Amino acid sequence: MKINVLFLILALVAEVIGTIGGFGSSVFFVPLGNFYFDFYSVLGMTAIFHLSSNISKIFLFKKGLDKKLLLYIGVPSVLFVVIGGFLSKMVDSGALEIILGIFLVIFSLLFLIKSEIVVLPSKKNAMIGGTLSGFSAGLLGTGGAIRGLTMAAFNLEKNAFIATSAFIDFMIDFSRTFVYYDNGYIGKQELTYLPFLLVIGFVGTYLGKKILAYIPQEKFRRLSLIFILIIGLATLIQLTVEHWGQFPS
Repeated sequence: MKINVLFLILALVAEVIGTIGGFGSSVFFVPLGNFYFDFYSVLGMTAIFHLSSNISKIFLFKKGLDKKLLLYIGVPSVLFVVIGGFLSKMVDSGALEIILGIFLVIFSLLFLIKSEIVVLPSKKNAMIGGTLSGFSAGLLGTGGAIRGLTMAAFNLEKNAFIATSAFIDFMIDFSRTFVYYDNGYIGKQELTYLPFLLVIGFVGTYLGKKILAYIPQEKFRRLSLIFILIIGLATLIQLTVEHWGQFPS
């Protein structure tokens, strides 16, 4: 099988930006991957790709881990990613992707325009965010942006933000990999790309960490929201193109 080099380059870009934004590469990787592979293949690739990128993030940013958020967001995320993964075979993903895209655009714009709005950093909000992000990750392949919006309420230092998000993401990916394999999403094609995606995961994280060192703390949250807005718009544009049958083969 011929390897698509452009797809791998875009995967590297997604990993770098995902590291800088702090919410993981899947929010870019999934929309980009859908331009080259079917939806379920992208789900399988995302899970194995994220395992490597999150291991590297945990290693590079491990000093900033927030154990309370790890519990409040991580536990419901793992539980609901399994549920979402099993449901992914039964639900029309197109409608859910549209809802996710609209949600990301509205909320990122709201926080960018009305910066004084603050989500209360409560245990309840953390658990709700973890539930939604885990379910979305299992069903759509990406839940990092929802988790990013939730974690932004706690105003973490950027290293703590990335370390905690990566550890939660690792638990999510570890769980959904088994579900996706059982669903038949990880086959010969996905395993062919595995070694390339593993390398890209580590290299992209390292490059993202280097770039992040030049970004002031006060600009970090705004930058994350801008990335989330771009993701939402990209998702809606992609679905519009697919709907009108103009997607390149």
